Amino acid sequence: MESDDKTAAGTLLEILPPVEFCCIYGSTLHPNNQDKTSMVDYIIGVADPVQWHAKNLKMNRNHYASWMVHLGGERMINGVANHIGVGVHFNPFVSWNNKMYKYGVVRVHDLIQDITEWEKFYLSGRLQKPVNTIVDNVGLERLNRVNLKSATSAALLLLPSKFTEEDLFAKICSLSYMGDLRMYFAEDKNKVKKIVQSQYDLFQTMYRPYLEEYATKDLLSMSTSHDNQVKITQDCGVTASSSFVSSLPKSFTNQMGINLGEKTSLGKEGEVVREVMINSKVEAAECMRKLVSRKVMVSSARQAVAGLLTVGAVHGTRYLANKMRKAWKSIS
Repeated sequence: MESDDKTAAGTLLEILPPVEFCCIYGSTLHPNNQDKTSMVDYIIGVADPVQWHAKNLKMNRNHYASWMVHLGGERMINGVANHIGVGVHFNPFVSWNNKMYKYGVVRVHDLIQDITEWEKFYLSGRLQKPVNTIVDNVGLERLNRVNLKSATSAALLLLPSKFTEEDLFAKICSLSYMGDLRMYFAEDKNKVKKIVQSQYDLFQTMYRPYLEEYATKDLLSMSTSHDNQVKITQDCGVTASSSFVSSLPKSFTNQMGINLGEKTSLGKEGEVVREVMINSKVEAAECMRKLVSRKVMVSSARQAVAGLLTVGAVHGTRYLANKMRKAWKSIS
């Protein structure tokens, strides 16, 4: 976005304590979104959540569930986020300047761990999709390139030998919904398709560099058909699959090594290099898919419980009702 748009988008920050990082994500970024009642979704990164919430409670006490304020304040808020949820505290249904907002507050260190290591695979999934960054005092956009390359590699492992660029973006987009319990009853079944089609150009800007990098390594090739659709052919051999696996976060390759076996060799500096033993692309893809699904399932379940606690019964019921309305609408 241009600077004027960023200033307008950052309106909510005017009433919040200073932040280290802030971006907008979700349906309000879609160019064709006509729902004026949609909440504007923020991810906010701060150095110390306890201190930040303490300041915000003095400025915006009404943003929080009353029981949390009365029973422990900022320490209760942060405790529920870390010990029940996945480190993020969300304040939804915040009304400001005739708009409705939802903002999630997370420790910057934890956000960095999630996008580089897929530690929780929660906020990393949101940053695999287009976002509008408003504040970035920690170079998080640069660090997120690791997340984008890992997502590209994961999607390529899951795709067949021939597919379109849109198929790739849809597969990347779907990673963060694998195993998400909400997809069974409280999410729009066409969500992935809508996200990709409405922001196709933004996905291209985000992911084309990694496709071109893999093309130069002869791991895939791209061509444009007569209808301007980008078609991709990838190498499905063991060597190519090993290359994609090596671009996944270390925690995933370690677990894949435990499940599939490892082979060791000496690096250029004499260090021991461990590689996942891959017998076939299908085997590697299935192993990785199970790891992603399990991580997403646990994180989504924990955050769902934390969310119901932190927003209170009234807002929790309202939020779930909105989600279920979209889900039923998508299958009717």
